[in-house]
Amino acid sequence: MNDTLTGERKLMRIFIGESDKAERGEYAGKPLWEAILRDFRKKGLAGATVIRAIAGFGANAKIHSRLSEYLSLDQPIVIEVVDTSEKIQSVLPDLEEMIGAGLVTLEKVDVIIYRSLDKKS
Repeated sequence: MNDTLTGERKLMRIFIGESDKAERGEYAGKPLWEAILRDFRKKGLAGATVIRAIAGFGANAKIHSRLSEYLSLDQPIVIEVVDTSEKIQSVLPDLEEMIGAGLVTLEKVDVIIYRSLDKKS
């Protein structure tokens, strides 16, 4: 059991588009959601989840949904990650480099359980 992440931590949410590419850095040109996920894993964050949304709009006020044939290729993506404040702060420069358009939020959360299945028999 690994409960080292329990207690007060930070939740970061990143709102981007599915067709967005990493602007600069090691992952330049790759799908942004994939670049962020790979960067977080490389940096040792506790875990991250990429969620493909049904619909949404951002700063440009364009609605992106499955109903629009053209925009269905650019569904909203939300990436969530929970970790210590220090770990979250350590990846912010990477996000600044990779994200052209999007939204990043931080909030306090209380982690109650954080564990993986122990495959040892």
